[in-house]
Amino acid sequence: MDILREYRQGSIYLKHAVTDSPKDAVFPMHLHDTCEMYFFLTGKVEYLVEGSSYPLRSGSLLLMRPSETHKPKILESRVYERYNVNFPLSLFENMDPEGRLMCPFADRPLGRGNLYTPAELGDFPFEKMFHEMCYSEEDGYGKRLNILTHLLCMLSAVQKAYVKRGAAAYTPPACRTEEIVAYVNAHLFEDVSIPKLAEHFFLSESQFSRVFKAATGAAPWTYITAKRLNAAREKIRVGASAQSAFESSGFGDYSAFYRAYTKHFGHAPTEDSV
Repeated sequence: MDILREYRQGSIYLKHAVTDSPKDAVFPMHLHDTCEMYFFLTGKVEYLVEGSSYPLRSGSLLLMRPSETHKPKILESRVYERYNVNFPLSLFENMDPEGRLMCPFADRPLGRGNLYTPAELGDFPFEKMFHEMCYSEEDGYGKRLNILTHLLCMLSAVQKAYVKRGAAAYTPPACRTEEIVAYVNAHLFEDVSIPKLAEHFFLSESQFSRVFKAATGAAPWTYITAKRLNAAREKIRVGASAQSAFESSGFGDYSAFYRAYTKHFGHAPTEDSV
């Protein structure tokens, strides 16, 4: 993957990237503790978000909220170009205390209504806005100001498209794979296992794992572990002890939790303490 331009300051991350010959295995399922706006330019790609599959065309915009798993599924090895910006859900809460700008991220079920098509977005110049954010040559203060003002305009445009859609766009799971992913999320911190989950859906363990991976881009236990670790990290960051976060996030053994946390985040749980 070639990153043409990249910016990171605190919890804001901005990127313009091109991959000439993409391979699906290079793009695993992942999740963030931030919101993401992803703008697709070129390639033959569909995007998996929490069991939903979104075909992409140039000018498509995807929204992911914190802890929403996602993965680009590479269908053909064509040039794959995209922009993305990550930012905290609380970024504009001082000027928008009601959180209206964040409704397109937060006020919908997991994996539902993530995609905004070029037709829905109208004439708003998302590509131009992303380009100006990425390629601004201002100093550090000016660069951040440029990103914040552009991002605010983009969020306003998306919020208008979200309101225009109305509640009918956010229906319950429409197919069995989406139902499976929704069920796993509803029971994420309970004493679940692959045999129990497979039995619930009257599938063999191999069938369940195959269906789940096709829907999310990850094996069931990889998905569950990533979600639990992210939840534990968020609890630690707002003041919970590592022990308390471990106990409330579905893990059964602290040493296994500690090893998984350290491997996943690159540091011990205590380093995320406030």
